[in-house]
Order: sequence, then structure tokens, then C-alpha cells
Amino acid sequence: MPDINSIVVLTGAGISAESGLRTFRAEDGLWEDHPVEEVATPEGFARDPALVQRFYDERRAQVRAAQPNAAHEALGRLDREFTGELLIVTQNIDDLHERGGAKRVLHMHGESLSAWCQSCNARHRWEDTLGDGPPCPSCGEAAMRPDIVWFGEMPYEMEPIFDALSACDLFVSIGTSGAVYPAAGFVQQAAANGARTLELNLEESLGSRNFDESRLGPASTLVPQWVDEVLAR
Repeated sequence: MPDINSIVVLTGAGISAESGLRTFRAEDGLWEDHPVEEVATPEGFARDPALVQRFYDERRAQVRAAQPNAAHEALGRLDREFTGELLIVTQNIDDLHERGGAKRVLHMHGESLSAWCQSCNARHRWEDTLGDGPPCPSCGEAAMRPDIVWFGEMPYEMEPIFDALSACDLFVSIGTSGAVYPAAGFVQQAAANGARTLELNLEESLGSRNFDESRLGPASTLVPQWVDEVLAR
């Protein structure tokens, strides 16, 4: 195998499921027993802001209670020890990558422990509730919403993500369904620029056929094994 100097890792809900966080959308179209249209769209927030704030208050509490698993910790080790270029792009809104030791992380769908003021556009780390309408620490207005990218909104950090995909030697997808764009198209973009592509997933995804190699099994088993391989080079 050629030398690896630059890696882009994409992670999805499967990597955090082993830490007890449910995947974003189940087969029945529900997220934590709610239709996603109610709790993950700007229109749902406009219709019933109290419901949406309460929903994300609960998600925030779940994230704070969860702990990183062996897959998060292995990526943290990769971040510390891999001397080449590395970017971990996560679709997850939890902070388990960071608590697992990773620093080179971008959250393309936002973060549960962040609040976004709709009045002054400031973002603040937020671990408490938003349902009671707390004032923004920057401007004092009670106009904060979850800092989450909902359906119909543009994912964050797309320019640096695309730059990294165009330059990487290896693209690795971990725990993703291959169903949500633009992330589902990252494998084709990386491959078009000459990168090798690897999927680590519990089961075959919708995009498995697009990868050079797919390894199936729990992320907590596959990711540490793969990280050992990379660092042994």
C-alpha cells in the first residue's frame, strides 16, 4: 500500500451508538419518538419552538451523560500520534470525539453543546437548558436556538472539508448510512482525486459499493484495529 500522508475520516451515528446515543433517524422515520420534521427543520421550530427546545435539552443531557467508547479513543490516539494531515469530519452533534482525545475535528451538522443567538449571531458553549429562554451572553436577547444544522440548512465548514477531500491519500467512513448528502458523496469526491477509500461499518451501507474496501463489525472493534495498522506504518 502506498504511503499515507493525509487522511480524512468521516464519522456518523454508528460510532456513538455504542456509547448509548441513538442514531439520528430510525427506519420508522422517528428520532427519539418524534417525526424528524417536527424537531429537525426550521419549519418545525417556527411551529412549536417549545417542543424543539425541550427535545434538544433532552439530547444535551444525554450527550453529557454519555462516555467515549474505544472507537472515539482510537481516533484520539490517531490524532495525537499521526504526523501527517488529518481531518475528522463528524455528522454527529455530540462531543465524544473531543472527549476521546481528538482535536482535528469539524462538526458539519453542529453541536448539541452549543447555542446560536438568532439576534446577534453569536455562538456559545451551552450545557444547560434553552427551554426557559435564557438571555444570550453577548447581546442579552432571549433568541438562542440549538446550534444544529436542520434539514433545509447548509452544513457547516464545507469549504475546508472539500479542500481536505481533494488532497487526502485515504478517506475512511465510520458508522455512516451513506444516505444523507452531502456527506454521502464524500467517498466519490475523494476517489476522484486519487484517494484510497475504506468503510468501517456495522453492516453494508447504501454507499458500500463505492469504497475500495469495506470492513463490517462494531466500530469499537474495527476502528482501534485500523488505527493500529496506520500507526504501525
